[in-house]
Amino acid sequence: MSRFLPQEHFHSPAAIELLPFRFERTDPSNYLVSNMVGDFIRLNSDEFGRLCQLRLEPGDGLYERAYTSHLITRKGQTSQHQILAMRLRSRMGFLREPSPLHMFVVTLRCEHSCPYCQVSRQSTDTSKFDMSEETAQRALKIALESPARRIKIEFQGGEPLLNFPLIVKIVQAAKSKASGAVKQLDFVIATNLALLNDSILEFCKAHDVNLSTSLDGPADLHNKNRPRPGANSHALAVKGIKEVQRVLGADRVSALMTTTEASFERVEQIIDEYISHGLDGIFLRPLSPYGFAIKTKQYSKYDITRWLDFYKRGLRYILDLNRNGHNFFEFYTLLLLRRMLSDRPIGFVDLRSPAGIGLGALVYNYDGRVFASDEGRMLAEMGDTTFELGHVENATYKSLVGSEKLVGLVADSLTQCAPECHSCAYESHCGADPVYHHATQGDAVGIKPLSAFCSRQKGVINTILELLEHSPEDAAVLRQWGVS
Repeated sequence: MSRFLPQEHFHSPAAIELLPFRFERTDPSNYLVSNMVGDFIRLNSDEFGRLCQLRLEPGDGLYERAYTSHLITRKGQTSQHQILAMRLRSRMGFLREPSPLHMFVVTLRCEHSCPYCQVSRQSTDTSKFDMSEETAQRALKIALESPARRIKIEFQGGEPLLNFPLIVKIVQAAKSKASGAVKQLDFVIATNLALLNDSILEFCKAHDVNLSTSLDGPADLHNKNRPRPGANSHALAVKGIKEVQRVLGADRVSALMTTTEASFERVEQIIDEYISHGLDGIFLRPLSPYGFAIKTKQYSKYDITRWLDFYKRGLRYILDLNRNGHNFFEFYTLLLLRRMLSDRPIGFVDLRSPAGIGLGALVYNYDGRVFASDEGRMLAEMGDTTFELGHVENATYKSLVGSEKLVGLVADSLTQCAPECHSCAYESHCGADPVYHHATQGDAVGIKPLSAFCSRQKGVINTILELLEHSPEDAAVLRQWGVS
């Protein structure tokens, strides 16, 4: 006598129904299909037609693939809807902790003169471009009003170390006030490290302050991209990285590179430079359309196709390093993998919908003006105040985040209902960047087929999918990144 009931016993007689899904035709005979939370499945033309027409049944293979991918359900069943709702709620969990990042622009002064700089920097002897202590204290009060239990305060510039005494006062005041507000604090200084000294290092050690710097590659490339008097920006950056690692620890300094036209043929050398200084990964970051990058025409010198080729070569090189036993990350790929392979909420503001403007970060300019994002602050330096929310003199956290301006901008950033995005197979993973689209197209929503941001996202995701599906050894590395 059989211990199990026959297979037919487990089949519901209820009619099959489609669940919401998105798709893109990848070639004349194949489709990329994604469900509400971005799980991908590839179908040929016949399978896609059968799915849309519900010409599938248990045992034919397509039924099982569609059901496990949450593309179909049975009429009256709630389990599929409940699973999707639970996963979507988890992915949107960042909304429970609004505005965890607060950026203090303590000065616009800088001793570098980078042609791609996103900021309208000022010369080192113009102290009127420094944030005052009064402005800093008012900004700190707003920051601590954020509901987020853990707050990161990041010091930006210009070169923030040119106003280091103010950084000291902000850190000390924040720690004193946060203890009563039961908030955890993290501190980061975004610096070129040229002005780093023992006193600064000791303060950072005593107060758990991390440092973030720029490293564009080998000495000749870095010095070309980031000129300063003495032509020694690379030497000072490398010296600073080593000092931070020695005094604070290997994990207390990170570096960012910016891809310029001079970088394109040198991705392997750039990656080797990071490895040689004990850094555990790299963010192959394209130029952004702000500040001096526009004024010096750096942004117009290459299109997204050239950057994608650069990215693919770099990722290939990094994966080969990992396959040979050297653990090293490409951080943007890592973030997207976490988005694609898990339902954990992502802190990176560019991969959020609604966008991270205001809800992900607030920026306090040296003059007291408050912006919804750092890029919005950069646009204001170019004369466009679209993303300016108020002034620390009369603002509160609630008045800034609840302002009609920010509510409208956030509403425009919802990819779930934006034209072109709402039906796009990649929507769950792209996020929204209303500042970028406003800067490049004059509209926060943007025309996505004309958007380099959109092309970049699709290009990177397609590259990852190809590796996951067709290269088992690469897929093993990428899946490990996705759960790290």
